[in-house]
Amino acid sequence: MNSKPDLLIVGGGLGGVAAALAALRLGRKVVLTEETDWLGGQLTTQAVPPDEHRWIEKTGCTSSYRLLRDKIRSYYLRNYPHLINVTENKSFNPGMAKVSRISHEPRVSLAVLEEMLAPYSSNGQLKVILHHRPISVELNRDYIKSITLQNIETGIPLSLEAKYFIDSTELGELLPLANVEHIVGAESQNQTGELHALAGISNPMDQQAITWCFAIDYLPNEDHTIEKPEEYDFWRNYQASFWPGPQLGWTYVHPITHQPNQRYLFDGSTDRKHAEDFWHFRRILYRKHYLKDFFSSDITIVNWPQNDYWLGPIVGVTDNERKKHLWEAKQLSLSLLYWMQTEAPRNDGGYGYPGLRLRPEVVGTEDGFAKCVYVRESRRIQAEFTVLEQHIGVEARGNLIGAEEFFDSVGIGSYRIDLHPSTANRSYIDISCWPFQIPLGAIIPVRIENLLPGAKNIGVTHITNGCYRLHPVEWNIGEVSGALAAYCCDKKLIPRQIRNQLKYLSDFQKVITNILDIQLEWPRYIRKQFL
Repeated sequence: MNSKPDLLIVGGGLGGVAAALAALRLGRKVVLTEETDWLGGQLTTQAVPPDEHRWIEKTGCTSSYRLLRDKIRSYYLRNYPHLINVTENKSFNPGMAKVSRISHEPRVSLAVLEEMLAPYSSNGQLKVILHHRPISVELNRDYIKSITLQNIETGIPLSLEAKYFIDSTELGELLPLANVEHIVGAESQNQTGELHALAGISNPMDQQAITWCFAIDYLPNEDHTIEKPEEYDFWRNYQASFWPGPQLGWTYVHPITHQPNQRYLFDGSTDRKHAEDFWHFRRILYRKHYLKDFFSSDITIVNWPQNDYWLGPIVGVTDNERKKHLWEAKQLSLSLLYWMQTEAPRNDGGYGYPGLRLRPEVVGTEDGFAKCVYVRESRRIQAEFTVLEQHIGVEARGNLIGAEEFFDSVGIGSYRIDLHPSTANRSYIDISCWPFQIPLGAIIPVRIENLLPGAKNIGVTHITNGCYRLHPVEWNIGEVSGALAAYCCDKKLIPRQIRNQLKYLSDFQKVITNILDIQLEWPRYIRKQFL
C-alpha cells in the first residue's frame, strides 16, 4: 500500500476483522494489525466457540456475521471428507455443543475469515500485518497522528499513519497509550446507579475472571497423562470463599442461583449428540458426523468453571504482575487437566481419565493451549453515552417492558448479563436482560476525535459488558466502527458530528442498513422477550 491508509485497525480479533470488512466494502484503504499469527480473537486465538442468543439462526445479527456462520458450515461441507447425513443442512452444528449452535474448530474460523478478507488483499485495499503490538501513540491535541507498533519477533518498531484508528485489541491497549479517557474494573452504585454495581466505592482491580482454554480428545485405551504441573498442589487444595468445594472438582457454583451444582466429565457415552456433562458443553468436533473411524474421538474445548482464574487482574497492573497472573492462569488449566487425568472421580467409581489428550494442532500451538488467554473484560472508553443496567436489565427496568430504545441505534444484540467470578473474590452476576440495541454514542469517545473502539472497549459498564462482550455483538461493534470511519472520510466530518446532527445520523443509519444490512432494531415479536 503506497499511500497513507484511511483506516488503521490495531487488533485482529472479531471486531477488528469486521471493521476492516465494512470499511473495505465502502471503498476505503485499510491496514489491519494483529499481535499473534492468527486473526479472529476469541473465536480463534482464544479458542472460544460462538456464544450466541437463541434466535441467531433467524435474526439478531448483521448480514456479514450471518455470512461468516454460513461460510463456516460451507467449509465443512466443501472440505471435510466422509461426512454422513449432512448435505445442505442449514442448522449443521460441527461440534454439537450444548452452548453453541455452530461450535467448530478455531482453524476453520481462521480459514473463513482469511477467505472473506482475501479479495481486498488482492486488489490492494487491505494490508494485514501480523506479529505486531502497539507500543506508543503520537498525538496532535485531540487527534492521533500515528501509532508505533513493535514486531514481537524482532523488536523492530513500525510507525503507521492513518486518517482514522480503531482499537480492536482484546484489552483496549490503545486507550492508555493515546491518553483516551477510559474506565477499568467495576464502577460503584454511586457512579452508575446500577442495581448490581458495587455498593461501596469503585474498584479498578475488580475484573472478570480470565480463562486459558485448551483442546482435548479422549482415547480411553491410551495414557496421555502430562507431567505434574508446578502449581498443582496449590490448585488441588484451593477453594474460594464463595465456592462450594475445591476448585478442582465436579461441584461448582450455579451462575444464577449461586447454589452448589454438580456436573461430571462424562454422563454416559461420549458419542451421544446431547448430554448434560462437561464433555458436550463446548465440544467442537462430533465424530459421529463422519464415517466410522475417520476421527478417533470427539474434540472439546475446556472453558469451564474449574479453569476460570480470578486471583488477580491483568489490566491496570505492572507488566510483571500481568505476566504472573497469565502464568498462573495457565497453571490452573494445566492442573485441571492433570487432575482429570489422574484423580477426578469417575461415574463408574474409579478415578482419573488418562486417555484425555491435548490437541496442539487444533489450536495452533505446541502445548495444546490456546494462543491467548480468553478475556471477558477490557478497558472501556468514556463515551458520549454509556449503556447502563437500567437501560437493558429486566430487574433494573422494573415495570418497563423491553430495553431502552436508542435514537442512534447502530445494531442489536442479546445475551444474559453474564459476569464470571471477579478478581475481587466476588461470585457470578448472571441476570436476565432484554434484547438490546447498540447506541452509536457508546462508540464515540468523549474527547479524542479519530479513534473508535472496535471490541469490548465501548461505552458500557462492568455490569453491561456482561452482555455486550459476546461474539455477534463484538462483530457488530467492529463493523459499525469501520463503517463510521469510512463515512467520516467520505463526508469530511468527525464521528460526534455524525451522531449529533440528525441529517447525518439518519444518512449513516441508511448506509449501514441498506449497504451493510445491519439490523437497528429487533423484530417486534422478540423485543419484549428475554433470556
